[in-house]
Formats: sequence, C-alpha cells, structure tokens
Amino acid sequence: MTTGRRIATGLVALGWIPTLAFIGVHWAGDTHAAAQARTPIKVTRIFTGPDNQTHAEEYDVPLGAPRGATELSDAVDVTSLQFRRTSLDYDLPFHTAPQRQYVITLSGESEVELGDGTTIRLHPGHILLAEDVTGQGHISRAIGTEDRISLFIPLADQD
Repeated sequence: MTTGRRIATGLVALGWIPTLAFIGVHWAGDTHAAAQARTPIKVTRIFTGPDNQTHAEEYDVPLGAPRGATELSDAVDVTSLQFRRTSLDYDLPFHTAPQRQYVITLSGESEVELGDGTTIRLHPGHILLAEDVTGQGHISRAIGTEDRISLFIPLADQD
C-alpha cells in the first residue's frame, strides 16, 4: 500500500472516532425519553348558578389505577343514547337543557354561548355535560363548514 493510501485510510478511520465518541456520550448520558403524561379526559360542564345564569367549568374525569394499557372511570348510569345531526342552519336562541345529559361531538362544530358572552366551542372529541335545566340557559349555534354529528346521552339520576 502506498504512503498516500495509508494516510487516506488513516484519516477515514480517524473520522469515525469522533462520531463513535459522540454517539457513546449520548448513549451513556441521561438522554432517555421520559414517560409521556397520559392525556386527561376533559369535560365541560354547564350548569345554572344561584344567579339563574348558566356558568361553565372544566374538569378531568377521575380514572382508576391503570390495568395494563387501560384506565377506567366509575360507571355512569344513563338512560339512552341518541344520535343527532345538525345542519349549518342550526341556531337556537336561549334555551335550557331538556335534561341532564352528556353531549359528545363526533364531527363538525357548533358553539354554546352563555349569558355573559362566553362561548364554548364544541369540536370533534369535545364532551359537554349540560346541566342548565333551569334559568336563562344558553344559545346553541352551528359554526364551521359541515354538519355536526353528536351523541346525546341523558343521565339516569334525573332529580
């Protein structure tokens, strides 16, 4: 082998040393990925306050200890399930919920407006617990560009 070839081979070999050292430092260092926090299940609750107005709060559904890849909430007693499709013409003035019920948006969008002007966007995956069965209620209207598909799930423990 010629001297020039030996030098070139040596330089190529030396080029790998910094690369291997760099990789080794990263493997040996504390660079492992931390466990990702689980996504909470959030519910927006609308309810009638002492002022006879509808108010909103958001809460996380409490889940039990993990069982493998699954975490379950306590069971919620319901009476039925109703599928609903609303068009872009959907626009209801102030009204109360007909009963305490979950409303889960599957596709499309709408919004709920409270008496103080607060709006709550109901988007795919959004869970609303409507409990404002008395008082002024809320406004409901379509937004977006497509029909909204949702589930209405009345609670069994209607007072």
